[in-house]
This record gives sequence, C-alpha cells and structure tokens, in this order.
Amino acid sequence: MTALDAARRRRSRPLVTAAAPTTDELLPLIEGAASVADHGALRPWRIIELRGDARRRLGDALAAASGATGAGAHKIAAKPLRAELLLAIVECTRPSPKVAPWEQGATAAGIGHLLSLLLDEAGWGVMWRTGLLTRSEEVRRAHGLADNEQLLGWLYVGGIPDEPNEAPKPRIDPREFLSAL
Repeated sequence: MTALDAARRRRSRPLVTAAAPTTDELLPLIEGAASVADHGALRPWRIIELRGDARRRLGDALAAASGATGAGAHKIAAKPLRAELLLAIVECTRPSPKVAPWEQGATAAGIGHLLSLLLDEAGWGVMWRTGLLTRSEEVRRAHGLADNEQLLGWLYVGGIPDEPNEAPKPRIDPREFLSAL
C-alpha cells in the first residue's frame, strides 16, 4: 500500500474497542512520526499517555473546567473513558531566533496527524479530539504542562469494532483547494 492509499483510507473512529497498543508498540510509531517537518530540529512537542485512572483524572479536570454540576458534570467526566488509551499531543515552544512559535505549533500538530496515520496503518482506531476545555487551567494542571507548553488535544486510540458503523469518507475536488501564484 502506498502512503497515498493509507492517507485516503484513514478515518476518524469515534467508537473503538477496549484493545489498545502497548507502550512498546507505540514507541516505533512515535519514532516514525518524528520524521515530520521540523525547522531547526527543535522537536517542539511531546506526547503523554493516559491510561486507567489518568483518564478519570482528566475527566474530573474537564468537569471542573466546565463548571457543570450533577448529570452534566458526570457526562463530561466520562468522555475520556471512551477509549482505553488517550495520547495527549503537547506543543512545547522552544526559544529560537529562527523558528517562530507558530511554526513550532505546526510541527507539533504534524506529529499528532502523522501519528494518527501510523496508528491507523498499524490497525488501530484513532480519533483526534479537542474541545473548548482543552486549554483550560484545570486541564493544563492535570497534564502537568510547563509554561512553554500548550495541549493540542488527544488521540483516542483503541481497537476497530468488527462491524464499524461508518459512512463513506467524503471525497473533495482537489482543484477547489489548489491555486497558483
């Protein structure tokens, strides 16, 4: 299969099974994702694994950040439990006279996307999730982020159900998105 075939086949998988890759299975995929364009080789990113109770702590942080109470808070707190493994994609802006912070953020986003492609290619279901609470103070604290770090979201990772319920991926007309100067 070519890289183009893999990119065309990739889907966001909102429903995954309880299966999840191990840390040892993740390491070569993260190494591969590190080939993303990275001006100055600053590596302005890191990835945080959330499994088990870490997902519950994230849910508590999301609920606290939302200000919701009762059933609303419970619903928000349950969101990180939709997959056994969450991978937090973190932008780590580094001081650089040549590489602007926005470019470092683009590299971190590239890591998240390339890692999602590699996970998909390895047979895992993946969905990149974000939301209004992603950069809240409660969520920052839950992840232990430093002052130079921003959370870009989480890859929810799990097995692909035997009978995934998914619509065909809509195709685009690439001519609508390509222009010349």
